[in-house]
Amino acid sequence: MKIVHLLGIAGVESHEQPTARLWAKRLEWPMLAVALWIPVQWYLAETQIISLAQGKVADWLIWLAFLFETALLTGLVRNKRDYLLRNWMNLAIIVGGLPIVWQYTPLIGLMRSLRLVLVVVLLARLSRTIRKLLSRHQLGTTLVVAFVTMVLSGVIVSRLDSSIGSIWDGMWWAWVTMATVGYGDVVPHNAAGRMFGALLILFGVVLLSLLTANLAAFFIGSDVEKVEQEEKQADRLLADIAARLDRIEKKLDRLER
Repeated sequence: MKIVHLLGIAGVESHEQPTARLWAKRLEWPMLAVALWIPVQWYLAETQIISLAQGKVADWLIWLAFLFETALLTGLVRNKRDYLLRNWMNLAIIVGGLPIVWQYTPLIGLMRSLRLVLVVVLLARLSRTIRKLLSRHQLGTTLVVAFVTMVLSGVIVSRLDSSIGSIWDGMWWAWVTMATVGYGDVVPHNAAGRMFGALLILFGVVLLSLLTANLAAFFIGSDVEKVEQEEKQADRLLADIAARLDRIEKKLDRLER
């Protein structure tokens, strides 16, 4: 069994119906936007920039997005039971993330914070698509991923650790951490901040490697394209020469007869 099946983030399998695969692909980026909104909303709620009523509306919209995706894809796939078993995380999110349930639990703050795990879950589910994008040496995409990661990490760590004063300090810390520079002028002090920093270092090493590879591909890409064009021209020239030789041979055969 694949690790994605154990984690409940398998998505729609490649052998499923084309309509189900098509809608799964269409919903990837909208659900990614929902995932990226979760830490933003968490920060806005923690800093009381948005009201409690606005937070509840956003909670319901997030929950409805997961419900819509799960219901739609479950209805489209051929083996519904197998799909739900391989994507049990969706059911856990729908059941545990129902906003009306939060009104009856004293752990509402903890449950809101745990929703940050959804960001990791959705990014893991979309890792196949992200890897395809980055494998095409798209420098712009890699830079966008790095920028979004820096901003979201700065938002999260500024609320996880009170020693990091502002969101700008958090983004500065996230950037130097991802770059594995580590100046040490801004550092987390509590366990949650350090754990988050450890995860960001691991992600930063991978992202820095991708960025370096894409930069190299970007700079040498023009030379490679030039060589490929020259090879194509040489192939066309050889094909033309071969065609001419073939015509000459046919003419010689006719003259000999």
